[in-house]
Amino acid sequence: MDIFETIKNRHSVGKVKADALPRDVIVQLLEAGSQAPNHFKVRPWRFVVLTGNGRNKLGDVMADSLRARQPDLPPEGLDKTRALPLRAPVIIAVGVDKPTEAKIPDLENYAAASAACQNILLAAHALSLGAIWRTGDWARDAKVKEFLGFESDQHIAGFLYIGYPESVGEYPLRPSFEDRTVWISS
Repeated sequence: MDIFETIKNRHSVGKVKADALPRDVIVQLLEAGSQAPNHFKVRPWRFVVLTGNGRNKLGDVMADSLRARQPDLPPEGLDKTRALPLRAPVIIAVGVDKPTEAKIPDLENYAAASAACQNILLAAHALSLGAIWRTGDWARDAKVKEFLGFESDQHIAGFLYIGYPESVGEYPLRPSFEDRTVWISS
């Protein structure tokens, strides 16, 4: 697939089949992520791949965290939260290393991890997979970070939910770059 076609046609796909992805396909996605540009060549991304029961464990951690914050929440609310990681057969949580040297700004590492996320999404699209990049409160939740092996002050750039799309739809083209661009020449 042509890279420009891939970039132009990739869209978030929130509804995917429950069918498991072969490990070699997941490895291809991780390899694509690891090719992201990163200043100082520090490779600041950390990939945590959740499949099978790992997604249930994440859901339990999310529900426990929510229960601690909202003790009066009815069981249905906890069940809904517990089911969130089951929306796709594969979740890749992308963590961001904290800078190890003063010359490396935190933002540079976050930008590199975000580029790794985009590479994974583009690779998923090229492999005819559906994917969506999610963040939200769970990317900042201390219990979720701990479960994934991250420090509480470490960032999570996102959760990439990936699977075979339920359906292939037509998506409108995104707006042009023109209203977001200033040209400076001579």
